[in-house]
Amino acid sequence: MTSQDAVYERAGFGAPVRRGARPAIVVVDLTHGFTDPAAPTGADLSAVVAATTELIEAGRPAGVPVVFTAIAYTPAEADGDAVTWLTKAPGMRALREGSRAVAVDDRLPVDPRDHLITKKGASAFFGTTLAALLAGLRVDTVLVCGATTSGCVRATAVDAVQSGFSVLVPRECVGDRAQAPHEANLFDIQAKYGDVIELNDALGYLRGLIVAAEVAR
Repeated sequence: MTSQDAVYERAGFGAPVRRGARPAIVVVDLTHGFTDPAAPTGADLSAVVAATTELIEAGRPAGVPVVFTAIAYTPAEADGDAVTWLTKAPGMRALREGSRAVAVDDRLPVDPRDHLITKKGASAFFGTTLAALLAGLRVDTVLVCGATTSGCVRATAVDAVQSGFSVLVPRECVGDRAQAPHEANLFDIQAKYGDVIELNDALGYLRGLIVAAEVAR
């Protein structure tokens, strides 16, 4: 254990979350604007897309709902000053409604049963219907995937736990433009907001739901 770990343990951080029986997968902003390295806001997140695909496919037999999110701005928002975040991050102005940049990455297994939340800020919860949607689906646990770890993933994880959901973040299913902020924010999520777990652990959790359902019959 490092001195840093000891400080957080003494402060009472890092306890494991409860894993419920009704999880949902929330895929944060794995749109072409973030997964295409040629895009102003993009990076090569091929491994993240592949891992998230594996997670989604593991959840399908158990009926685990999947929610995709996308940041998309109207021309007035993209070209104007109404969205303060775009002053700080002007590269995001390229995320325009109807463009390829805001479309979910083609490599992901999107299904007609899946949900899509369009957002204007970092958190998938802020200013959206996500909390109400998850409540309507009777979800108790959220597996957060997507991009970027230091931005929209972290913000979504924070708001998820503040909205009453247990949070799991499969490490292989999230990514960032640089490794240092990626690792720093995974550390912070693990310490304060949810459990950062390995993909195999997440897959086992989802597959266990099928076994539990069969036993209950």
